[in-house]
Amino acid sequence: MIKKFIPYYKPHQKLFWSDMFFAVLSAVVTLIIPLMVRRITSDYILRPADEALRLILWMAAGMLILIGLEAFCNFFTAYWGHIMGARMEYSMREELFHHYQQLSFSFYDNQKVGQLMSRIGNDLFDIAELAHHGPEDLFISAIKLIGSLIIMAGVNWKLAVVALLILPPMILYAGYCNTKMRTAFKQNRVQMGNFNAGMEDNLSGIRVVKSFANEAEEGKKFKVLNDNLLNAKRYAYRCMGQFHSGLGAFTTFITVAVIVAGAILISQKQLLATDLITFLLYINNFTEPVRKLINFTEQFQNGATAFGRFREMMDVEVEIKDLPGAVQPPRFEGSVTFDGVSFHYPEHEKTVLSHVSLDVKPGEYVALVGESGAGKSTLCSLIPRFYEVSDGAIRIDGQDIRGYTLKGLRDQIGVVQQDVYLFAGTVMENIRYGRPDATDEEIIEAAKKANAHSFIENLPNGYHTDIGQRGVKLSGGQKQRLSIARVFLKNPPILIFDEATSALDNESERVVQESLEKLAENRTTFVIAHRLSTIRNAERILVLTEEGIAEEGSHAQLMEKNGIYAELYNMQFS
Repeated sequence: MIKKFIPYYKPHQKLFWSDMFFAVLSAVVTLIIPLMVRRITSDYILRPADEALRLILWMAAGMLILIGLEAFCNFFTAYWGHIMGARMEYSMREELFHHYQQLSFSFYDNQKVGQLMSRIGNDLFDIAELAHHGPEDLFISAIKLIGSLIIMAGVNWKLAVVALLILPPMILYAGYCNTKMRTAFKQNRVQMGNFNAGMEDNLSGIRVVKSFANEAEEGKKFKVLNDNLLNAKRYAYRCMGQFHSGLGAFTTFITVAVIVAGAILISQKQLLATDLITFLLYINNFTEPVRKLINFTEQFQNGATAFGRFREMMDVEVEIKDLPGAVQPPRFEGSVTFDGVSFHYPEHEKTVLSHVSLDVKPGEYVALVGESGAGKSTLCSLIPRFYEVSDGAIRIDGQDIRGYTLKGLRDQIGVVQQDVYLFAGTVMENIRYGRPDATDEEIIEAAKKANAHSFIENLPNGYHTDIGQRGVKLSGGQKQRLSIARVFLKNPPILIFDEATSALDNESERVVQESLEKLAENRTTFVIAHRLSTIRNAERILVLTEEGIAEEGSHAQLMEKNGIYAELYNMQFS
């Protein structure tokens, strides 16, 4: 883990070493000041009054300069050290975000949004804190601990031995608590991710909750999540309490042991009182690093656990990516060929599609029908490589789609889905998502083609109306027309309509269907149909079953066959 963590410091080497330099300088200053105090108490105060005053004032001036230097060093490490940590956090967040963007639908099928949010939010903050404080605290602690021990041994080796003898049991105790804390903090992270996922699920579905008056049921689910999080935190804090109280007791015990041993040595004329004062000043320098290491251990547990989760996510393989030698495609003519295509989801053995072969000509309008689970959406999701075929190949204009870059491929395929996702923002921003460099005039033209212009004009601020999270301020038909406007703006040669009208009322369906037909003109179009009335005029209808394409033909031909399609049609209109 450390080997994987260190490279993140590389872009910030100058800042890192500057931070370490001033941290070390600050530690050295704290070691020098007690020596200056010892010189005053053991030498200067014994000299004649005038000379003693002059020397003490000079020494005081020197200590003031050192105090100012220490203050500057502490400011530098506190400010620029945190800036370094924040920059590392920025880089990791960017890296993780781009990794999220590359992961396939298969990955997101098995993930909770709250867990993913936790990894890119809270986890990375803890990593940044460790990146800054970790090396700094270790450097300072090592210098203070070793430096004060050497000076203490120079003052009186017997007292130094007394202090040193208490360190081994302290270290053993810290190691024991450290192991428990690692487990506790890891569990804490998991429960925090589950809590975030539950909250995201609840807030996203708040309208469903209220429509079923299930606030009490949601309260029960929330209580389970909240209790689990509290129990995880309770165990983590108990481990922390044992760690802090034990180490605090050890550090106090060192001070008490030194005072008792020093008193005995003074009574036996083996130690001067001024040396005991100096020794006690260094005891703080000796125990403070231990306190820092206490904080560091807690911080390390947080940061190491968070970095482990970060690496766990970064190590998730990107299943679908540009293959070596992938090229940017020219504008597609629109022929699509399925050549013995089979598919099954990575986590399931069951085959969804088995040896499907299909030729679609440029500009052809093809409808896919069949019962739920037959693989209609899956078949269409394979064309833009949202999923990767398990066997066989899909070709566009005769070229295997895996030979194209993902961006080049998806730029030329438009998808209109049943579950429309609109981003928080204005109408214009959402339509512009189809082509970010489009002008306002092009956006308005796309909206007109999608039969959306008239209702947009009647909104409070027209195209600049904020539509809320997921377009909550719009009706289903309005949202669907905005999604169609996005595809008009994109202007792709290949279209996929995934049950785009099945959730709409009759009036909205009529308007949206008109927009879809206008959009499909002169484009290769795949329509996944739930309402069979919407595809009666399709040039070609494919009936999918678990065994593959069972029937094919126009509406009239399939009705004449009196097979699966006729049964589905009659069932729907009976």
